[in-house]
Amino acid sequence: MELFIVFVFILGYLGITLEHSLKVDKLVPSLLMMAFAWAGVSIGLDDFTTWFDSAGHQLLDITGMASAERGHLMEETLLHHFGKTSEILIFLIGAMTIVEIIDHFHGFSAIKGFIKTNKKRTLLWIVAFLAFVLSAIIDNLTATIVLITILRKLLSKPEDRVWFAGLIVICANAGGAWSPIGDVTTTMLWMGNKVTAIKLMEYLLIPSLICMIIPTLIASFMKPFKGNFELPEEEVNVNSKASLMLYLGLAMIVFVPIFKTIFHLPPYIGMMLSLGVVALFAETISVRQFKMAYVGVVKKDKKQDYVQEKPAEHHESPTFRALTKIEMPSILFFLGILMTVAALESLGLVFNFGQSVQSSMHDDVFVMLLGAGSAVIDNVPLVAASMGMFNAPIDDHIWQFIAYSAGTGGSMLIIGSAAGVVAMGMERISFFWYLKNMSWLALIGYLAGAGFYLIERAL
Repeated sequence: MELFIVFVFILGYLGITLEHSLKVDKLVPSLLMMAFAWAGVSIGLDDFTTWFDSAGHQLLDITGMASAERGHLMEETLLHHFGKTSEILIFLIGAMTIVEIIDHFHGFSAIKGFIKTNKKRTLLWIVAFLAFVLSAIIDNLTATIVLITILRKLLSKPEDRVWFAGLIVICANAGGAWSPIGDVTTTMLWMGNKVTAIKLMEYLLIPSLICMIIPTLIASFMKPFKGNFELPEEEVNVNSKASLMLYLGLAMIVFVPIFKTIFHLPPYIGMMLSLGVVALFAETISVRQFKMAYVGVVKKDKKQDYVQEKPAEHHESPTFRALTKIEMPSILFFLGILMTVAALESLGLVFNFGQSVQSSMHDDVFVMLLGAGSAVIDNVPLVAASMGMFNAPIDDHIWQFIAYSAGTGGSMLIIGSAAGVVAMGMERISFFWYLKNMSWLALIGYLAGAGFYLIERAL
């Protein structure tokens, strides 16, 4: 039955990798392989001789265990993994909703005010640092969408924007690697008690900065980033509360790690608090907090006109609108991936693979290869699997290096990260154009940052 479950995982993974060729959203194979994997575990439960205890991180011998006890063990394990996965998903839903509320008030348009230049090279550096900082707060995917949207208002020629978009992908992935809320993989490690926010930032800020600066520095001497561009006319701010909601939303997201440090509660609780505060301000500003707003509707009567009040539609609430716009396909994709890896981990397959890797190569070599692999294979299952391979204490160097490698290694191919895929769609970037013009820059940045981290750790 182990072979069947592994086959299901490989088949599902191929479906995810070939998403664009098959024209099927990756959440479909993700959910299918989760269901089939756990069905396989259930069918073969009486034949398994070992079981992996995720809480104690040890392999248990269940040879003499009765069928009823095995069933109870599977239910406990399934509930444990579902609980841990749900913590991550609720956290992501909260963060996505805050971002959508900011966007509802056109908050990100305020960022355009920081750009006062008409020189391409200066614009490159401004966009690079914005991508690096924003991705650490609102995640690399959202930062990429925001900055490409702003670029469209500054650069009219698609052939100019495509170069900037490529650098945004590299810088956004670098920025997401050093923050516990900057990338799904770092969030997984943080919420899985593999790293703390302070140590993650302490060890990875400079390597990630190097990973961003070196490609940007090289690119600034390239022809596409030389010369000037014509600044568009100033736009009138469509919402007077745009800046307020931008700064409030970003501040409340940054507050989440602080909340965890102070109260020692799971991060998703802090994120729900932040979402509540942002939603409170949003509803108050929209005059819909504490009471239902009413709109007047003029009715015709035979004798005279009169006004009849009726409740405003629920969908006019900024919070409700934000909840309808979050990326639920991504949430379901993460659910399928993480629970599938949990099935493999429960049978001890991930743990045994990790033991084999550790005996055949150095941990640093393996992590470097994991980073390169994340350019081809989604980094979420790679990190999920690696969390079950190593029995290292919290803030051990291996977890920091995994966070860096998985976060930045995906930049080497356009399909290697969520930021790259969304840039690919928004600016019609071809796989081979990126491979020719951007992959080598991403590789140099990745190796430079990794080299600094290894030297830093050795000192």
